[in-house]
Amino acid sequence: MTTNAVTANAPAAPRVAVVTGGSGGIGRASALRLAADGMAVVVHYSGNKGRAEETVGAITNAGGIAISVCADIADEAAVERLFRRAERAFGGVDVVAHTAGIQLRGPLAETSLADFDLQHRTNVRGTFLVCRQAALRLRRGGALITFSTTVTRLQQPNYASYAASKGAIEAMTLILARELQGRDITVNAIAPGATATPLFLQDKSPEQLDEIARMSPLHRLGEPEDIAESVAFLAGPARWVNGQVLFVNGGMA
Repeated sequence: MTTNAVTANAPAAPRVAVVTGGSGGIGRASALRLAADGMAVVVHYSGNKGRAEETVGAITNAGGIAISVCADIADEAAVERLFRRAERAFGGVDVVAHTAGIQLRGPLAETSLADFDLQHRTNVRGTFLVCRQAALRLRRGGALITFSTTVTRLQQPNYASYAASKGAIEAMTLILARELQGRDITVNAIAPGATATPLFLQDKSPEQLDEIARMSPLHRLGEPEDIAESVAFLAGPARWVNGQVLFVNGGMA
């Protein structure tokens, strides 16, 4: 009887989130936000271990639980190891926020095949591999969140290859949502607008940033934390939002 009482009063195990690209930008903000909701977080990174450990440290210093795992997101075996590491550490996976990706810009006619292939290897192949593992491993009540971009609506010059890769991600996401019917797993994509991440800011003048900010009725750039709020929404309470692309851009498009 004593054992049963102890078991009954034991705290429930936390939900478990895998955040790809969790070492910086939107990924870092999402990892911190999900941890604030009480989830154990696997912070994925591909090259910058120091930044990933900083994210883990920020989570653990706030009383949360997190580990970092390195993986080439476009390598089949590496992505499988990432998910297996999450399962070994925490017993399963409930949420996948796939923020990892790259953006290479330039006119289509001047884009090299090597750059095109690199962008699609990371964004399309990487998303395919993450989605496949998520489809195989997510527990009931889980959520998969992929990342598209508002650029798919804006049709801006110099973004053809990037927008094409994100269009492929939207297609995979919407179809996978329907393929997972009956499993109580939601699958959605977030399409951010201009967001003030270090990579977005680094090659733009103050004048260019001001012009971009004014494309939104709110007259500002998005912050990584703005996007992270949408991640938390889709990962937690938004159980009736499924098979959608959620544009998070302050009204930019």
